[in-house]
Amino acid sequence: MRRDHRPYYIKKFHLKLQHWYARLRIKPRLDALGEGYLMVHPWNIDIFGPRISIGKHVNILTTSDNRVRFTVWPEEETKGRITIGDFCLICPGVRISSADEIIVEDNCMLAGNSFITDADWHGVYNRVTTIGPTEKIHICENVWIGDRATVCKGVTVGKNSIIGAGAVVTRSVPENVIAAGNPATVVRQLDPDHPMVKRADWFADPAKLAAEIDAIDQKNLCGNSMAHWVRTLMYRTKKD
Repeated sequence: MRRDHRPYYIKKFHLKLQHWYARLRIKPRLDALGEGYLMVHPWNIDIFGPRISIGKHVNILTTSDNRVRFTVWPEEETKGRITIGDFCLICPGVRISSADEIIVEDNCMLAGNSFITDADWHGVYNRVTTIGPTEKIHICENVWIGDRATVCKGVTVGKNSIIGAGAVVTRSVPENVIAAGNPATVVRQLDPDHPMVKRADWFADPAKLAAEIDAIDQKNLCGNSMAHWVRTLMYRTKKD
């Protein structure tokens, strides 16, 4: 459809339903979940294993055909951990799988269908072993992982750096660069002195931000009636 035909109060109810589901079904399965989270269609979030922590004001977006998966599956009981910092954005289809430790610092963005894994999940010569070699991963502050990129075991991605779409990162990437390709290599340097606007800046005043988003919803959904919405569900025209 060309636009959202729901009445304003239906969208508000749907948002509350999502928050209720996340609070009752997702939060208890995490070691920690910070305040101000937003999970879109949280019933499409899969969580397996212990020691998974998510910071405050994190946005997790999902669709029915692009679920988000957090998996901790270690060989040793003390290993396996996923830590996601504050103000991060996790887009549909993201998978994070840990048998050792994965740290994603504040303000990071993980684009659609990106994959972060600290294990091979099978041995090169032993295809029966379930884990294989493991090494910790560290995604530093304000990193942007591009669409369908893969970050492999033992990698550190430096502060502010960008990983291009479809890249396969097998070696550490320094800060303030853009890396792309398979295997990923540095293709551009960023200016470390250029002012950087981070996701934390967007959440500087959460109450004001919520009011602004609500005002946009009221404007965009103005005039949508229940009858109109039901009609668009049953029968759509080119104008819908």
